Amino acid sequence: MSKVGVIMGSKSDLPVMQDAIDILKGFDIEVEVDIVSAHRTPDKLFDYGKNAHHRGIKVIIAGAGGAAHLPGMVASLSPLPVIGVPVKSSNSIDGWDSVLSILQMPGGVPVATVALNGAKNAGILAAQILGSSDQCILDKVMVYKEGLKAKVIASAKDL
Repeated sequence: MSKVGVIMGSKSDLPVMQDAIDILKGFDIEVEVDIVSAHRTPDKLFDYGKNAHHRGIKVIIAGAGGAAHLPGMVASLSPLPVIGVPVKSSNSIDGWDSVLSILQMPGGVPVATVALNGAKNAGILAAQILGSSDQCILDKVMVYKEGLKAKVIASAKDL
């Protein structure tokens, strides 16, 4: 079974990152959740980045606020696709510091970046990546997207 690693810089990021966890579980995708601080636990960061693929993880979602080095550092160490979630934290400059830290990666070290606090979209993107080689997950993503369409149509009828 494909697994997605969902990591964050601190427990205070969990309320945002929970959206990714919930959407992935809704697609019946196994999720491994951990706190990996780029600045406070660099050894753990290096171990996670270098070894996640050995544990069956196929995609990493990394959320971080402030300086937000976690997604980029993990991407520099791992052969896996990394999706960065900029988190508007208490020490953030309206979230722009996090967005730009994750978005402005140097050539050769890509991080797919979603909107500020956009963990739900990170979960959907991870499911789509997995679905490109897993028909069961792809089918669930297609059903989900049809559900979005149905909600819009129903909302329009309520006007």
